[in-house]
Amino acid sequence: MTSLRLRSQGPGSLARALASALGRAPAGIDRAAFPGRGRLFTALLLLVFLIAAAGCAPGQSQRSQSDSGGQVTLRVSTWGNDSRLRLTQQAVDAFTAANPDIKVTIENNDWTAYWDKLATMTAGDNSPDVIQMDESYIAAYGARDALLDLGKVKDIGVNPEVLKKAGVSMPNDKTWTWDQFAQVAAQVTGKLGSQGVYGLDGFGTAAAELGAWARQKGEEVWPTEGPGVSQATVTSFFDYANKLVAMKATPPAGRQVENATAVLDQSLFATNKAAFHLLFHTQISAFGTASGTEMKLLRIPAQAAAEPPKMVDKASMYWSVSSRSKHAEAGARLIDFLLTDPAATKILVTERGIPAIPAVQKEIAPLLDPQAKIALEFSQSIAPELVPPPQVTPPNASGFSAEFTPVGTDVLFGRSSPADGATKVLAIIQSMK
Repeated sequence: MTSLRLRSQGPGSLARALASALGRAPAGIDRAAFPGRGRLFTALLLLVFLIAAAGCAPGQSQRSQSDSGGQVTLRVSTWGNDSRLRLTQQAVDAFTAANPDIKVTIENNDWTAYWDKLATMTAGDNSPDVIQMDESYIAAYGARDALLDLGKVKDIGVNPEVLKKAGVSMPNDKTWTWDQFAQVAAQVTGKLGSQGVYGLDGFGTAAAELGAWARQKGEEVWPTEGPGVSQATVTSFFDYANKLVAMKATPPAGRQVENATAVLDQSLFATNKAAFHLLFHTQISAFGTASGTEMKLLRIPAQAAAEPPKMVDKASMYWSVSSRSKHAEAGARLIDFLLTDPAATKILVTERGIPAIPAVQKEIAPLLDPQAKIALEFSQSIAPELVPPPQVTPPNASGFSAEFTPVGTDVLFGRSSPADGATKVLAIIQSMK
């Protein structure tokens, strides 16, 4: 279910030492420090990358005197709401109880403030020891290193109660197409539109949607090999978004923009005002809780009935260790604990996504609520159908999503034609290469 990919970089990269032999620990991390942890390096190789300090030679040790003895204090940076912070703190408390030689302080911020603060700290040579990372920034921070990455699944959440109320049957997600999806969504709006209910809550302004659309066309927005996304593909994407509005399968442009900026529990899907919503599958629990309805997950539609939807599995979040840290070994011990130790995994369960390690999935399965179980079982059931994930967002392209959304919004409002929108998108992509 996972995809492990190595991106080679230039000479002098610290992480090349890690990548040169998958069975060998990164410089400065001693295998002997982790007795009985057979899953440790699997977890590290999947979910950890090292941000190399400028001038650091391959294999140079990051281990400090304080890692060899005495009290160590680790700074951990995270983003998320109060619920995630509370669970993370509980897991960290379990770690410090098992490792009394290590103290951990958590520095938590909201999404926007997190990246602003991390950039400032990194520029000032004051990076946290352990850093929660996102796919869109991981290459930008590790551009001088070799990166090991997993792959988020883009699925469709469905509200069975809304479909039932509209008298619409649950579609067969193994055979449906985007055209059939539009028809089903339009039927829901046709039945319930007078009550402010729509089939699909929005489409056409999210970069992840374009990524899925392009992949089904045999293209990638950021290809490592093969064709990049074409003018024709982006135009067809915007044409489809406009078609959904014209069919009343989605709300008008203004309502879509309003919904996209709403907090989750006030959004159309979370308030039972939409039958379908494109999401990453682990988000289903939050929507189910907010709506009071047990949601289901469906595969995204395909371009044609005989074609697969070409879904991918990507990491929702990464843990990373800064090579500037004086406590790399302790940081690795903390990450290992959060990813593999039942004392932590049974607290965090699916808070940061479905765990990548099958043994951990088995450990937490009995603890999951019904919605989280749906996410886990869905993730496991589609594993044989997945295609290799795309490369992580390139170093210069972290802002692509933010720049894509206004273009898609202009197309929905009719301020740009689909063809003009595609031209603008391709220009943005070209500028970020």
